[in-house]
Amino acid sequence: MLGRGVGAEIACTGPGGLFSREVRELVSSADLAVLNLECCVSSRGCPWDSPGKRFHFRAPPQAIDALADLGVACVTLANNHALDFGYPALADTVEHLSAAGIAVTGAGMNLDRAQAPALLEASGQRIAVLGVTDHPADFAAAPDRPGVAYANLHSGTPGWLTDQVRALAQHTDIVLVTPHWGPNMTTRPAPYIRSAARALTEAGATLVAGHSAHLFHGVAGRVLYDLGDFVDDYATDPVLRNDLGLLFLVTIDEHGPQLVEAVPLTLRYSHTELAAGADRHWIRSRFTSACAALGTAVRDHEGRLVAELGSER
Repeated sequence: MLGRGVGAEIACTGPGGLFSREVRELVSSADLAVLNLECCVSSRGCPWDSPGKRFHFRAPPQAIDALADLGVACVTLANNHALDFGYPALADTVEHLSAAGIAVTGAGMNLDRAQAPALLEASGQRIAVLGVTDHPADFAAAPDRPGVAYANLHSGTPGWLTDQVRALAQHTDIVLVTPHWGPNMTTRPAPYIRSAARALTEAGATLVAGHSAHLFHGVAGRVLYDLGDFVDDYATDPVLRNDLGLLFLVTIDEHGPQLVEAVPLTLRYSHTELAAGADRHWIRSRFTSACAALGTAVRDHEGRLVAELGSER
């Protein structure tokens, strides 16, 4: 989330100060970096008016430089903040990202564009990234209306989504589905989320990497249930510790994910760095227990938490 206090930090000190050198080096070591951008990037628009909506996140156009400098190749905009400042701000967001060479999925100027995957190539592999969100319904794109790729996963995984995953699996080497699912501040995936994850992997998704809770969840097989947060200015829950996170490094070959390494992070106000000491110990304990609940063991190896990929219980 690059708006509000993070946006003010960018305006004051530039985009280079959001991440420590070590975090930047880890991201740049990947063949492909993908994230959920939970804000619009624009200087236009008015706050979206809907019952119960408390937060509106808009980043300045300069925020795109923070993503470009980090080496981000693709973002999903399928989330509950992409339309925080209306359709003009969404259009600006897509335009700014495209101008920086960053691919977009999960939102667009009509339904076809919102549901379209981002198609990329890395290390000779053809990669499709597909973004979708299960909230809010009033952000949903329509054939003649901008918006996000919305799927009411509570009622089951819709056929258009599984059909699209199957088609992409036939024509690309890797299909990454990145859903924005579930409520905030939960510590484990809800049953409907686990059902949706199974439907997506059975349809041919190589990897499912979810988000929305603002807390990292466990890993099971081809599914990273929630990535947690990466950079923001959010208030910290002293028990749930949403100021502690993970950077996920996933190694994939023709058979699917072979290695999932999670690097502990500390999220300070508008700045992310590697976790150490008590913070790292807390993250290791929490991630180990979250994975164990899904039938996955975790080992500590050279500063990284390695999930032993197996079958979900």
